[in-house]
Amino acid sequence: MFTGIVSDIGSIESVDQRGDLRMVIRCGYDMDGVEMGASIACSGVCLTVVDKGPDWFAVDVSGETVSCTAQGQFAAGRKLNLERALKIGDELGGHIVTGHVDGVGTVVSSEPAGDSQQVVIRVSKDLAPFIAAKGSITVDGVSLTVNAITDEEEGAVFTLNIIPHTAQVTTLGELEPGRPVNLEIDILARYLARMEKVRSLT
Repeated sequence: MFTGIVSDIGSIESVDQRGDLRMVIRCGYDMDGVEMGASIACSGVCLTVVDKGPDWFAVDVSGETVSCTAQGQFAAGRKLNLERALKIGDELGGHIVTGHVDGVGTVVSSEPAGDSQQVVIRVSKDLAPFIAAKGSITVDGVSLTVNAITDEEEGAVFTLNIIPHTAQVTTLGELEPGRPVNLEIDILARYLARMEKVRSLT
């Protein structure tokens, strides 16, 4: 379980295809305090630490995970938003995030809006019903608030504001048109949809 509050930006040092994808990620964490088997969200994807050193950790990424997440993000040199798993007593500064990506969106535009950056993202028809204005969404592991959403024939586009602090401490300052991003909808929306579906069957 995570909160969508990024605590470090990691850099993929190497990628090795060995059945699953083995990635070595450089980070600023004190890895002495990170146990083997711990969960770390990597740009919104919950992954397990399988090896580690003083300033790095390794994870295995399954083919299924690669196919369901943003294309090209698991490449050497790419930066990743990192967040360690929530502990009892930690501040819940964002919203409840599971680290299970629901789909991939595409950046339509990124334009200055005052001191912030206004970003528009397009989503498919299957994700659109779960996104609401003033609701929460996780974009590449970052908890954000949806400013507005407009439905389209093939899905929807929604608007976010990236404040300067968020742009500085995450990878979202690098967003540009055409870039794919990992999306996780609010878990509450997911359960409400399931309840409604079950109710309709009774």
